[in-house]
This record gives sequence, C-alpha cells and structure tokens, in this order.
Amino acid sequence: MAQLQGKVAVIIGGGSGIGKGIARAFAQEGCCLVLAGRSAERLRQAAEEFAPLGAQILTAPVDCTDEAQVKQLFQDALARFGRVDILVNSAGAFDGGPIDEISLQAWQRVMDTNVTAAFLCTREVFPIMKANGGGRILNIGSISAQHSRENMAPYTTSKFAIWGLTQASALDGRDYGIAVSCLHPGNTLVERRAGETEPMMSTEDIARVALLMATLPPEVNMLESIVLPVTQKYLGRG
Repeated sequence: MAQLQGKVAVIIGGGSGIGKGIARAFAQEGCCLVLAGRSAERLRQAAEEFAPLGAQILTAPVDCTDEAQVKQLFQDALARFGRVDILVNSAGAFDGGPIDEISLQAWQRVMDTNVTAAFLCTREVFPIMKANGGGRILNIGSISAQHSRENMAPYTTSKFAIWGLTQASALDGRDYGIAVSCLHPGNTLVERRAGETEPMMSTEDIARVALLMATLPPEVNMLESIVLPVTQKYLGRG
C-alpha cells in the first residue's frame, strides 16, 4: 500500500529483534531506511534481506551511547536522504538478578543502551524534525514499565525511564508537529529468548502495531500502546 512512500526512518537496533521487524514492515510500505546498530554484520544481513522489497537502505554501524557517533549518524542520514521523518528507538540491553548482586557495570550498560541512547537520538533528531515541520518518534518500552518481575531492577528502571522520556519529549515536541509515542511489548520472540517456554509473540506482531502508530494522520498520536500475548501472565502478576 506504500503508506510510508517518500518517508525516511532511522531505526536504532534495526539489525535484529523488534527493530528489524519494524524495519521490514516499514520497507514493505515504501519507507527509506537508516539501519543503525553496533553489529555491522547484522545490519548488512538485514539490508540484504530487505533489498527485494525495493527499499533504499543506509546501514550505519554505530554505538548510540556515544554522543559523537550519534551526531555523525544523523549527519549521514541527512547527507543520504535529506530528511528524517521517523525515529524508532529500539536498541535494547537486558540484565538482572537480585538487586544486592547487580554490578554497577551491568546497571550502567542497561541504562546507557536503553535510555541514554534513546535520549541522544531524540535530542539529535528534534532540530531536523522541527525544520521539516514535524515527525514521529517511537520508543520501544516494555510491559515491565508498568508491572515488574523479580530480579529485573536495571531493565525495569530503564523502561520506566523510557516511558518518562516519551512523555517529556512529547510535550516538548507537540508545538512543532513532533509526535512521540511508546510501544510496550510483552513477551516477544527475539534472538535472546529462543527456546523459552512462555507465551510469545513474533516481531511481526509488534511491527504491525508500530506501523499503525507511524502512519496515523499527522494531527493524531497514539501516545502509548501495550501489546502482549493473550495468555501471558501480565494482568494480576503484580
């Protein structure tokens, strides 16, 4: 249907997991893609997979916790495509355990990857979107931002922070036509969760919702969305 024809999306974490699923869905709708992430090989493989869809793709190996690299990422995106209409913050790291056993290194790694990277990319894209007259930012949160499980302090804290960043940047962006949203997935079958026995969704399921959020009329924002398997223990889990 080419719902995103002529649009340019920067997808952080676009080489794997949920980010890759969203990138595929956007490519199918005619979107130009900037796939960013730490693994050049994963980005290359994703670009090869999407090539038959006819999408124009720029791969950008980058550590989005590094301010200088983030600035360069968006400079490269502008040099290639001249604009950025959509930013998807989907980079993710997971660590946990009893809180009295969590190392500072593990805590900082999760917070840097899940929160600092999203902040840096959001900050960098705001002037671009202001100049364009608007845009959309989609942050990938988690149902852990509403109901935590045991032994998940770093991850849970980071996802609560993402929901806070979403609200703050939505307020800062609304006078400029910048809609900022948060998609909270439940259990999703990504690479690190292969073999688990809990109910799972596919990344394609999440991507369908992300596409809906990205293609709403410019005057409409789906601020928050929670998507999870029907049989997942979420409601009532405390």
